Amino acid sequence: MRTNEGVISTFIEAGITRGFTLPGLGITWSLPAFHDRKSEFDLVLARTEQSASVMAQVAGKLTGRPGLLMAQGPFSTTTGAFGILEAYFSSSPMVIMTDTSCYDGFAQMGVYQTMTGDYGAGDAFAVLKTMTKFATYATTPAEAIYGTQLAIKHAITPRQGPAAMVMRTNIIKQEVPDDLRATLYPTEGYLRHTPMVPDAEALAGIATALKRAKTPVIIAGNGIYMSRSGHKLQEFASRDGIGVATSYHGKGTIDETTDIAVGMMGTWASAAANRMVQAADVILVLGCSLGPEYTRFRDARMMRPGEQTILQVDIDPLQAGWVLPVDQAVTADVSDVLDYLLGTTAQDDATVDARKARIAAIKSENDYGVLPHYATRPGTVHYADIMRSLGDFLGPEDLLTLDAGTNRIWATSRLPLRHPHQLVAPGGIGGMGWSTPAATGAKLTCPDKRVTGVIGDGGFVMTMDAIATASEHGLDVVYVVANNAGLGMVRDNLGNQAIGVDFADHDFTKVAEGLGGSGLTVTEADQIGDALREAHSRGGPVVVDIKVDPAASHRDCSDYAELPELAPAT
Repeated sequence: MRTNEGVISTFIEAGITRGFTLPGLGITWSLPAFHDRKSEFDLVLARTEQSASVMAQVAGKLTGRPGLLMAQGPFSTTTGAFGILEAYFSSSPMVIMTDTSCYDGFAQMGVYQTMTGDYGAGDAFAVLKTMTKFATYATTPAEAIYGTQLAIKHAITPRQGPAAMVMRTNIIKQEVPDDLRATLYPTEGYLRHTPMVPDAEALAGIATALKRAKTPVIIAGNGIYMSRSGHKLQEFASRDGIGVATSYHGKGTIDETTDIAVGMMGTWASAAANRMVQAADVILVLGCSLGPEYTRFRDARMMRPGEQTILQVDIDPLQAGWVLPVDQAVTADVSDVLDYLLGTTAQDDATVDARKARIAAIKSENDYGVLPHYATRPGTVHYADIMRSLGDFLGPEDLLTLDAGTNRIWATSRLPLRHPHQLVAPGGIGGMGWSTPAATGAKLTCPDKRVTGVIGDGGFVMTMDAIATASEHGLDVVYVVANNAGLGMVRDNLGNQAIGVDFADHDFTKVAEGLGGSGLTVTEADQIGDALREAHSRGGPVVVDIKVDPAASHRDCSDYAELPELAPAT
């Protein structure tokens, strides 16, 4: 058995049957072994390491099993870092297989592309250690196989994330010795684990605090998304009349049109969610770090340790009580906590009615679910028009991917999602260009879903190569380009100074045709819904180029207002 044969066997043993790649040097040398197992393993050839890394990250995000990125050392650590960093900050399981590109014996001589860490070389291992849960540097065939087993183990154990196996390039085609001092064992035994058991006393404390609360609120985060427990959360919160705000990662995990949903909290978010959290006397945080962007950068009027009772549940004990001090930290899977709460006695009807009345009042006072109509210059639409059309269009079998900037802020702030867990959004580094490869990767991972990606024109040009990948794989994906001919959010933040923010208004339908797809152009608001339906009926990748008024701003939908003074909660 050669190293590359042992590595592919390890992936298949672990249930990883798809890899995303743009091969080079050591990864090229690995490909014959992967090709030999093509009936068991699907190799997806992307056009850039950036797109491949996003596709792998999205595969992990959607399945809870590691997405696999295979890329050459200098590029897995640079352009490929885009998806790796997103996985790191978003806790998406992912494995990176890469090499040192050292040309078999020339590493110490500063050879072209080398990443061994020697003088004159880059250091793939050192770079990957900064953005992964785990990284290992294999210098023998056995280390490569065992290192792959360990990378898979680290990627899937709480808290999930990316893990890397860096191979010395010269070992990739070497034979694995028969007389190993450290025996290689089957992969399964390294991956076995049992779920943690939540502390019974802590669970009882959560239930008691929620029972006694006048205005309780649950904050749903990435833990709800990754455990796919939104339906449990919605059932419990509706039963007991508890308002549900979400972090960015938790958005769309419940039906956001229900009476207990108040939307996404934070700086670029729903005013109703921020006011609801502010008004709470008991806050139960489920799988959310409470990062500064969720608390309006620790606005002292919003979350108030010592005045509000704050209970935080996370699968990682380091997360709870990280950003804000809490009254109770519980290490548990949020799904298990919700199972326990659903097994407790329901709150009495009078309390539920009173709680829901307070939620309704806050939502009404802060225009929750209201999407105004905005005037635009002729031949353009507003972001609000796009969100209104998406809200009418999306059904239970849809997946929606987002990108960065103004288009994303409008979606997260003003697009109530009715069907839980249909949103696939970047929230780790939240970089431009994520949505197009994410939509492509989502369709490869979930072929039965109808996939729509929303992206600005700035981000679209960065990764439009993913359309070619979709075409080559015969994927039916629709990419909605909110084309305002510039960097909308940067333009907003500069005010009257248009410095480095304006692009030419390109015709992206022709780009789509050149990459093997087709395109539609939209210049009026009443065309958007028809364009979405037409695009999804065509088959293959379709770009919907929507001309957006450059004057449309993210500030029209974000919560920049000062939080009001409140009397102490009782």
